[in-house]
Amino acid sequence: MEKTVTPRVKICCISSVEEAWTAIRYGASALGLVSAMPSGPGVIDEELIAKIATAVPPPIATFLLTCSPDAQKIIEQLKSCRTNTIQICDRLTSGNYQDIREALPGISIVQVIHVSTEDSVVKAIKVAPDVDAILLDSGNQSLQVKELGGTGRIHDWKLSARIRKAVDVPIFLAGGLKPENISVVIEIVSPFGVDVCSGVRSNGKLDEDKLKGFFSRLTL
Repeated sequence: MEKTVTPRVKICCISSVEEAWTAIRYGASALGLVSAMPSGPGVIDEELIAKIATAVPPPIATFLLTCSPDAQKIIEQLKSCRTNTIQICDRLTSGNYQDIREALPGISIVQVIHVSTEDSVVKAIKVAPDVDAILLDSGNQSLQVKELGGTGRIHDWKLSARIRKAVDVPIFLAGGLKPENISVVIEIVSPFGVDVCSGVRSNGKLDEDKLKGFFSRLTL
């Protein structure tokens, strides 16, 4: 894929309609809405996810973050939450991506790959033909309590850059991003989009000064 000079921005862990509009006002083109997870911040109930998703204008992508490994359960979640994008944070073990596409035409599918070893590159190449985008994050699915994102940790950006060059779908990059490092991330990885949560928050709330700083550093 061609290099992206100014990546799109997804603000994750949105917890209210007001936060959604604050993120949009500063330039977010996507919002992350977190359903039940084994760990990590930002979880809200599905009724609130639906309320936020229906309040957001159509050009903005609304991502439902799910930990479910079951395609049929994901379909039911999507019907309840009414987002236009599904972010699958674990690996599917029951059903497949096509099941989701057939049940809900028009829904975009984003698969999370937790970048840790060379195997992450192999996994990304394998899944790329079946999804609309890949989101590279820090996490560990092998722990007793799975880490499926929201760790605030940086991973190996050189591995992420290799993945971006190896696949033909858009790449979102997450994991410890903040105003102080976003320019370096863009230079090394050149992702289609970046995904930020804790890096633009103070005491768990969106911080307008941090948002301003983050967006001001996006252009190389």
